[in-house]
Amino acid sequence: MIRSEEKLKGLAIVLKKGDNTQISDAIEVLREEQPFIDAIGLITSFYDQTDEYPLRKKIEEFMIDLKDQSATKEVINELRKNHKPDTISMLVSSCWQSGLNYSDYALDFIKIFLEGDYVAAIECLTVIEEFSCDLTRQTKDEIIKTMEENPFPRKNEKSTLMLELKTILLNKSIKTEMSLNSHCQIYNIYHQ
Repeated sequence: MIRSEEKLKGLAIVLKKGDNTQISDAIEVLREEQPFIDAIGLITSFYDQTDEYPLRKKIEEFMIDLKDQSATKEVINELRKNHKPDTISMLVSSCWQSGLNYSDYALDFIKIFLEGDYVAAIECLTVIEEFSCDLTRQTKDEIIKTMEENPFPRKNEKSTLMLELKTILLNKSIKTEMSLNSHCQIYNIYHQ
């Protein structure tokens, strides 16, 4: 990501004016060029505040289209903020849909899994599953320990998701582990 105070200031002005056409055009331009530092924060805050479906959709598409690995840090910074549940779900969803590697932030995702709503939990499970190949055994064990220290009541809708996530992280059977390792090797070849 590049630093551009001028572009950041211009985006802030467009978002503040509130003209839907200009905002849509500005987001489209962002999708076509290398993102600049703090742009993700600005448009995430805008997403959190607007009810305009077409603009929200444009922002979702922008987030999914991120291909610069350095953008992961800014996305995670936004996930750590106190956004509305649907904004958190959109951000987490973009993490797995973009194809970027968020394995360094596994503990952030388990925190959202535990504290967020059901939709966010599903999205977090998907993200963790996507990069589980890149997690060390120690990190997997830390995630499992965190889940065990924060159990859901048996009838809670997220308790089933927790069991599924635990199964993914444990990889008990050799056959599953061999299959997963093969999948991980193929995944790593195509995503280098």
